[in-house]
Formats: sequence, structure tokens, C-alpha cells
Amino acid sequence: MARTQLLLASTLYGMATLAAAIDAGTLPPADRRILVVSNNAGVPETHDAPDRSPGFEPLRARFDRVVSWNDAIRPMHPGGWSPRTDEVPMWDRYFRQLWHLGEDDLDLVVESIQVAPALSFAQVFTGAPITVYADGLMSYGPTRNKLGLLVDTRIDALLHLDLVPGLEPLLLSEFGVPARVVPSAEFTKVLAEVAEATRTSSLVGADPVDELPADAALLLGQYLSALGILSVEEEERLHLTLVRGAVALGHRRLVFKPHPTAPAHWLEPLREEARKLGAELTVLDSPVLAEVVYQRARPALVAGCFSTALLTASALYGIPVARSGTKLLLDRLSPYQNSNRVPVTLVHALLPDVSDADAVRDWTSPSPQQVADELTPLLHTVGYCMQAEAYPHLRSEAVAWLGANLGPGTWPYFKRRRLTSLGLPGALPPRRSLVPRVRAVRRVARGARALKKAALG
Repeated sequence: MARTQLLLASTLYGMATLAAAIDAGTLPPADRRILVVSNNAGVPETHDAPDRSPGFEPLRARFDRVVSWNDAIRPMHPGGWSPRTDEVPMWDRYFRQLWHLGEDDLDLVVESIQVAPALSFAQVFTGAPITVYADGLMSYGPTRNKLGLLVDTRIDALLHLDLVPGLEPLLLSEFGVPARVVPSAEFTKVLAEVAEATRTSSLVGADPVDELPADAALLLGQYLSALGILSVEEEERLHLTLVRGAVALGHRRLVFKPHPTAPAHWLEPLREEARKLGAELTVLDSPVLAEVVYQRARPALVAGCFSTALLTASALYGIPVARSGTKLLLDRLSPYQNSNRVPVTLVHALLPDVSDADAVRDWTSPSPQQVADELTPLLHTVGYCMQAEAYPHLRSEAVAWLGANLGPGTWPYFKRRRLTSLGLPGALPPRRSLVPRVRAVRRVARGARALKKAALG
């Protein structure tokens, strides 16, 4: 029986990760590989699918076919559709016929298994072994949703990039799923192919990357206000802080790479601020990967909030990096279980603040041993606080770490109410000790005592 591998991807970065995994031999062997592309944009009709991104063409050769998940489930949106249990056999037959799978044995390779479309994809093809791959920092965090017995028991491996050498992912570890590294050398080789393809695809017109100034500071935008994490004004201030911090470090050539969906009117205040400070700001308004800029323009500094691209700059290319706004985000992320918490935590713990020029100049990447000794216990403590039921074996480590390390420098990682609900060090005092401080409660208590006295008297 032939074995077909279905690989689901929703970003060019993810497809590059898959290509590197194929080249390195870290994926299970297969007779043929079919790339299933999902366009997860809010309105997919207004955004190009990832396989139409600049730089995709050299990746295409790794796959025998490329098919569209959006076309297959239209008019449903990939992020909002999942198969009803009684319809799963019908959907399985439908996809086998649509994609000419016949009676092949199937292997699934998916990202973000906790949510649609990956979870829906896994539910359709019941019984197929699953390999999960991670294309960002969330792999270091806990599994945020229950997967169900028909999914979690089928996961054989987690593939991830070694963005924080020395740190092991928490994702899926509660199921005993082994984590395997996609070699950095293979990944950067694939990114070099993507970078060259973006140059070739732009030969008919101006190449925005070739026009970038040399040795510039690259500033990464993320459009956090669209997620309701920050207000528009707060995000604008965050971007202005990046500009000021880069100039204070001596950079006079700045490149701002906005989020693809960020409004254009955000850019003028940044240009004006740069002019005031004697610097020139260029906007890279092109959907190329930040890593393509690293390959071709070699920035002198990369600064941003908590983008995975900060860690690829540092870990894979040795480019100086800096962060901004992470302390505010740690406070704003809600609920505590928000899956962005671990990426923000890692960036806040690892990287210097762009406003602290001395810290940025003196910063060096921690050794794997330092990460294992210092960052791993913090990650386990935050991970336990996020998903205590899934990781009960981490409780004693969390209690010990909080008891020894909780203070002004570490409080930003935690919420007192969360520590209280879990009965951990740093919890609020017992409720009864707070009653005398609450005026309304004191009035109710006095009234109750008066009624009791009247009844007895």
C-alpha cells in the first residue's frame, strides 16, 4: 500500500520549515508528499495564499502536488470550520476523491494542532499518524486546548526550530511526544533559496529589498491593536520607541517593516520622528520574510516587540537584537492562558530593551547551559500557571522557583490572582483578612450583627 504524506501549511515561514525538515530527513518517509495550503487571513479573498508569496517557487519542488484547503471547504473559513462527528466518514471520502488519494495510507504533518484548521484536518483523517511542526516561539509554551483522544494519541513527534538553544518545548510534552530539532543549517539554506527567488521574481520591476540602505536598523511591526492587546495609540507609541531607541544607539538609517494588514496612516508619524532625530526611515512595504532581509541586506540591528523573527535574527544569523513593549504586553495579555504569553516571556527574558543603549551594546546570547539553568525553570513555572491541569508534574518546580525568585524583576511574568487561584507563592492573603478593609462588607457585617443581637435580645 502506498503512503501519502499530507502537509498542511498556512505561512511561507511554515512551508520553509517543512522544506528544511524534508531536506534533513526529519519527516517520516513517504511515497509522495502533497502540500495542503490554507489561507487563514480574516478575508482570504483579499489576500494571496501563502503559495503565491514571493519566494515560494523553490519550495514547490519538495512536494509532488500543491492543493488548496480553502477551495476544498469553500465557502467555510479555515479558522471556523470543523467536521461534525457523524460526517467524518463522508469528508474522508470527499478528500480522497478530490485529491486522488485512493486507498493510500496517510501521514499528516500539521502546525498549531490545538486549533483549526490543523485540528479539523486531523479530525477528518481519523487513524492517520500525525507529526506536528512548529514555526515559531509558541512551541516552547504549553498545549493550550484539549485535543481529544482521537487526536492526541496519534501524535508521533514535534518538529521545531532551535530558536533558543538549550530550551526544550513544553508543547505536547504532557503526552510524551518527543521533540526533534529541524537543523538550523538546513533551514537557513532553504531561506537562502527563498531570498534568491524573491530577487528573481522582482526582476521585472524594482526590488524593494535591493533598495534598502546597508547596515540599517530593521524595526518590526506586529499590529497588536488588531488583536485587542493594545490600543492604536499605545501601539503607535511602541513603534515610536523603536525609532528613538535605534537612533539613540547611533543608527541613522532605519527600515520599518509593518505588519501586512497594518494601516498605512501609521507610517507618517514614524517618518516624522525619524526626521526630527536626524535619521531616515524607509518603509519595506512588501510581503517578504524578515529572514529574506537578513540574508540580502544584513541589518545592523533588528528590534521589535515579540516577533519570532527577533530570535531567528539572533540564533540563526548572529544579528544584534532588541525588544520593546514586552513588559506592557505581559500585563495586558488576557486571560493568563493567552498563547502569546510564552513568546512574550521568552523575548522579555532573553533580549535587551531597545531604550537601554548600554544593555543592547553589551548583550550576548546566553549559552545553552545558561538557558537550561535559568530560563527553563522560568518557562516551566509560567507554563504551569497557564495550564496547571495539563502539567501537574511541574507544580513542585513552580513552587520552588516562585519561593526563591519572585520579586520586582520577575513579577511582570505573573498575575497575583492567578497565583492565588493555584495556591502558589505570591498569592493574595486569605479572604477573611481582607474583609476589614472593604467598607461595603463592613457595613453588611455590622448589619448582620445588629440583626442577630436584636433577635437574641
